[in-house]
Amino acid sequence: METIGVTPQLRPRRPRPKVVTLTERAAERVREIMARKAQDAAEPPYLGLRVGVKNGGCAGQEYVLDYATEAGPLDEVVEDKGVTILVEPKAVLFLIGTEIDYEVSKLSAKFTFRNPNETDACGCGESVTIVPATDA
Repeated sequence: METIGVTPQLRPRRPRPKVVTLTERAAERVREIMARKAQDAAEPPYLGLRVGVKNGGCAGQEYVLDYATEAGPLDEVVEDKGVTILVEPKAVLFLIGTEIDYEVSKLSAKFTFRNPNETDACGCGESVTIVPATDA
């Protein structure tokens, strides 16, 4: 059966939540690093922050954080607080709802992850167990 001249009514899609967000401290630190890199004309500037998850460590998985000079064809691109975040496609379901912070203590300064999908972590805090989000 063919319908001629009828345009289907599509519901507007609800906005998707950001896969990851940054605290203001984390965004400020990333912007500082990006600004320094932009002054170095010898290398290409950073496009943004690349975030992913890989297998490893005693708890099974580790967060991967790096700076990206280009986006991959399937990267999830998130803009937050003036920072471009590129999420590796295989990591999206593991990172939904994650907040990245930057913490400074007397002995260290590091990016930390607050991930609602994390179910366990090793004692040293370097590896985690993450289950994929089921209700995106």
